[in-house]
Amino acid sequence: MDLRFLTPLSADEQRAQGLDQPKPMALADRVRFSELDILRHVNNKAYLGWFETARVTYFDKFCAKHFEGRPAPRTVLRNANVHYMREMVLDEPYITTARCVSFRNSSYVMEQQIWSDGLRASLEAVMVLRSPDGSAGYPLPDSLKQQFVNLDGAAPAGG
Repeated sequence: MDLRFLTPLSADEQRAQGLDQPKPMALADRVRFSELDILRHVNNKAYLGWFETARVTYFDKFCAKHFEGRPAPRTVLRNANVHYMREMVLDEPYITTARCVSFRNSSYVMEQQIWSDGLRASLEAVMVLRSPDGSAGYPLPDSLKQQFVNLDGAAPAGG
């Protein structure tokens, strides 16, 4: 892979690296020695860090601007479901993606993937916005909901 590391990748760069379809956020990096376990493949904990980096970058780039002029919400990872598909090893380059797939009044669901010569892992994360003091839900601005629809192809969650 000829990649720009830790810089959001364009749709064309994502397609050139074999992603099934471009995502709004895609970051490339390389497996480090510190991310290996005793079996010399990537420790499951490392994947969670990679997912978090892409999720935070996604929020900073696409979501934070919708809260300008008001107190910033607390963004809480409510739950996450990870599916590990194939091991990864030292120095292997990879791309971590993030996009919103659905949303409610004060929460949204992120779909994330890790790619390296095919899909290696996926994560579905429920993100909840809380008031700055954490005492109550913090509604998603309508402009952010519309961006989720336009940018990510997300849909309002039923129920």
